[in-house]
Amino acid sequence: MKINIENKQRIHDVLLTDMQRRIFKQYNARKDEFNLTDEDYDVTQTLLVDWVLQCDTLNDVNELVLGYTDLFDDYDSINVFTLEGTMNYIFKLLR
Repeated sequence: MKINIENKQRIHDVLLTDMQRRIFKQYNARKDEFNLTDEDYDVTQTLLVDWVLQCDTLNDVNELVLGYTDLFDDYDSINVFTLEGTMNYIFKLLR
């Protein structure tokens, strides 16, 4: 399902905000465990922004979410790993 051009920017914005929040949370929680540096964090953020900006379809967003499965620890409340779940995840972000 292709995302309409007039909706794409808003979806990119909310998706990027939520994913950055999740990455930050995980980075802080596991920083010492994996000896993560600020450079690692910056690279992760850059890759995320590039990937989000390339999301033109719902399937693209689903692939993005699948690429970051470790960021979703609330599997029961949001089943984002299916196309329907990804759509519902986006709707939840847009509220």
